[in-house]
Amino acid sequence: MRTNTLKQKLRNGQPVSVIAPFASSAGFVELLGYLGFDGVFIDCEHGPAGWEDVEQMARAADVAGYTSIMRVDRNDASTITRALDRGVGGIQIPHVNTAEEARAAVRYAKFAPVGERGWSGWRSAFGVPPTEFAAHANAETVLAIMLEETTALDNLDALLQVEHVDVFFVAPGDLAQSMGHTGQMDHPAVQSAMDDALRRIKQAGRIAGTLTTPSLLDHHLDLGVQFLYVNLAAILNPAATEFLGRIRPRAR
Repeated sequence: MRTNTLKQKLRNGQPVSVIAPFASSAGFVELLGYLGFDGVFIDCEHGPAGWEDVEQMARAADVAGYTSIMRVDRNDASTITRALDRGVGGIQIPHVNTAEEARAAVRYAKFAPVGERGWSGWRSAFGVPPTEFAAHANAETVLAIMLEETTALDNLDALLQVEHVDVFFVAPGDLAQSMGHTGQMDHPAVQSAMDDALRRIKQAGRIAGTLTTPSLLDHHLDLGVQFLYVNLAAILNPAATEFLGRIRPRAR
């Protein structure tokens, strides 16, 4: 049976790093795993990956010894079932605004007796005895819900009461838009709302997640954020700029 090392670290109170390559390349996923990240983000809400890509990227993450997290495009039973059957180690559900919607995500992502996920498993069940698969999947799958609108923050206390949600992910992009500051994720009002939500999640004894950057990382760690998602470009751009900056003066 595969142990979800990312979820194990979350259970132990440790921070985890999740890299978002925004590319549907299994080889790239494998490379990033060997760099030492805890998880890789497969984006099927905004990204190009199709179902075959997802399965190959999840397999590459397994080979490299880290966890694949797939963002589905909707909170829908068939979509979530199909995602988990591809063998990803976790799913991230966008635009969850109410406790009712969060409980629906749990139902769709978990087998009985916790939920009502359809029985199959496909490659996610490989190597696991059928009598043990459901309990294993329920225990090892990461379920993250995304809080992306002011409605979600208004309902945060109720959302935090929903069991079997592993990560409460406060998303700055759509939150900024919801607050009337489209494209201004660094707006003071947006940052204040995010920090307040992240603190409340932590104080409730639940796991907070968010998009971070190299410049915001220490701030988020100080807030107690455990699930730290970073875009590859945020790490690559400074390194590429520095590297090219050393070459270009000699090319003149």
